[in-house]
This record gives sequence, structure tokens and C-alpha cells, in this order.
Amino acid sequence: MNSSVEVQAETTEPAAAQRPSPHAIPGARYGRLSRLRSYLIFDPLIWFYTLVMGLIALPAGSFDRSGRRLHWFSRTWSWLIMKTILSPVKVIGLDKIDTSKPHVYAVNHASAMDIPVLYVHLPFQFRIVFKKELLSYPVVGWQLKRSGQVCIDQQKPTNSIAAIRSAVKSLKAGMPLVIYPEGGRTPDGEIKQFLPGAFFLALKAQVDIVPVALVGTYELLPMDTYHIKCRPLEMRVGEPISTAGLTMRDLEALSVRVQKAVEELYYASGSAPA
Repeated sequence: MNSSVEVQAETTEPAAAQRPSPHAIPGARYGRLSRLRSYLIFDPLIWFYTLVMGLIALPAGSFDRSGRRLHWFSRTWSWLIMKTILSPVKVIGLDKIDTSKPHVYAVNHASAMDIPVLYVHLPFQFRIVFKKELLSYPVVGWQLKRSGQVCIDQQKPTNSIAAIRSAVKSLKAGMPLVIYPEGGRTPDGEIKQFLPGAFFLALKAQVDIVPVALVGTYELLPMDTYHIKCRPLEMRVGEPISTAGLTMRDLEALSVRVQKAVEELYYASGSAPA
């Protein structure tokens, strides 16, 4: 068990955070000391990193239409966060992927910490498909818009046609893409049904889809809380799934196949990372 986990049997989390999860560390409870460390140290530092890196990136982003320089800022911001929260990440399977080729990486979405994990442990430039609602966040929204990420309006998909065309063009030109096929974070640690439309870009660009399971990030920081619970994490990468020759009629079947691959990675062994 990670040495940074405090076991406080007398104090428990609110009911919403106590739902059974597939990767909980047996016998571990995160009590007063864990919460105080998070609220007084981790959370203020993360907001500090976000503000400072965002402000420094403002002038750099003004002259960076490609987003490559801003990717460096995002990766540095993520590295600072991951070093701060004392949660080591074990990467499995990425060495079997030809990262020189553009792929669409389909990732389960369990936590706000998923993005820092990906930026630190995917060792190449990539862009992320994100919901329009994130643009309303100060600093973060500006960073997403200026760094070439792909904004999707889920309420009015027709408003996203230009962004979709640009993403397909970038994929064909060699820029990998990260998508969250569930459409949002899971509220209970279980993988939710994938949205078939999430794979439209991969199919149009005819690039392989790489299933990725982030394990332990839900337990680290679930929705509706600022309590970061230090624990080991894993990023499990599966075999690429080809889209060669597939058409729009294959979108549903492709979604089912990718979801099955991510679930197999996520639920493998049913145990917490050690």
C-alpha cells in the first residue's frame, strides 16, 4: 500500500464518495489528515499552478496557432500536479503502440485528474476533444481554445462542423487525438455506455483507435469533491482497433467493440494498483 495513504477508521467520507469502486484499496480509509492535506496543501497548489501557468501561457499562446508550445505548458502544469499529489502512475502497454502514427486514443473518464495523467504519460503531442461547457472556466477555457483542442457542442452538433473538419484534417496530417467516449465523467467509478458519435473522427480519418483505461483516478478524485486521496494509479493501453474500410454504418458496432476493449483493460483482475 502506498505510504502516503492515511488510515483513519474513526472518520469516513460522505455517502456519495463511499460507493463501492472496482479499484478501491482494501482496508484503506481517508480521514481527517488526508482531507486537511488535500484542502490546505494540494488544492491551493493546483489552483496556483493553474493560475500562474495560465498567465505565463497567455503571451506564448498569442503567437502559437499550432498549439505545440501550449502543449508544453499543459504538460508542465500536469507534471507539477502529479508530483504534488504523490500518486505514482504505472504505464502498461504503451510500448507496444507505434506512437509515430496518428491514433485516436479512447479513454475512460473518471476524474478531473485524467487530463494531467494523460499529459504526463503520453510522450507526444496530441489534442483533446472537449465539451463546449469547459470554455466557461477561467484560464482553463482560454487555454483549451488557444491550444488547438477540439470543441464539441453536444447540444447543437451542427455548431461544431468547422471544428470536426479541422480535427479530421489534423488527424490525417499526423496529430493524435484523445477522446472520452462516455461524454463526461462517471459518477460512480463504473464505465458508462460509449457514445457512437465519439468515433466519427477516427472513422472519417481512417486511423486506428487505441483503447486506454485509467485505473484509480476515480478513487483519487471522484466528482463533486476536492478531497484528493493519494494512491497508485495505472494507465493501461490496449491493442489498436482498425477502422480501415469501415463506413458510417459501422459506427455503432465500432463503439461497442472499443467499449469492450476499454472495459477489459479497466476491470482486469478486479484489483487496485499495488
